[in-house]
Amino acid sequence: MAVTVDDVRSVAALARLSFEAAEEQELTGDLNRILEYMEKLSELDTEGIEPTSHVVPIASVFRADRVEHFRGTEAILAEAPDRDEGYFRVPKVID
Repeated sequence: MAVTVDDVRSVAALARLSFEAAEEQELTGDLNRILEYMEKLSELDTEGIEPTSHVVPIASVFRADRVEHFRGTEAILAEAPDRDEGYFRVPKVID
C-alpha cells in the first residue's frame, strides 16, 4: 500500500497542517520509504519469538505498595486551626 499525495493532504487537513506542494511530495516519499522498511521487517521469521513491550527487561524501582500506620497524626493535627475526631475541618466549598 503506497501513500499518495492525497493521503498526505488528508492527514495534514486532519492535523490542521498546511504544506507547500514540494513539501507534500517530500512527505509522500518519506512515508513510502518508511512503509517499505516496515515491509522488510515482515520478512523476518518470528515463529516462536515471544512478543515484548520493551527491548530490555523493566523492573519497578519503587517499593511495594502497602499500607503502613502513620504515627505522627497527633503532631500534625495539633497544628490544625480546626479539627474533628482526627481529621482536619475545612470550610465547605461546594453548595
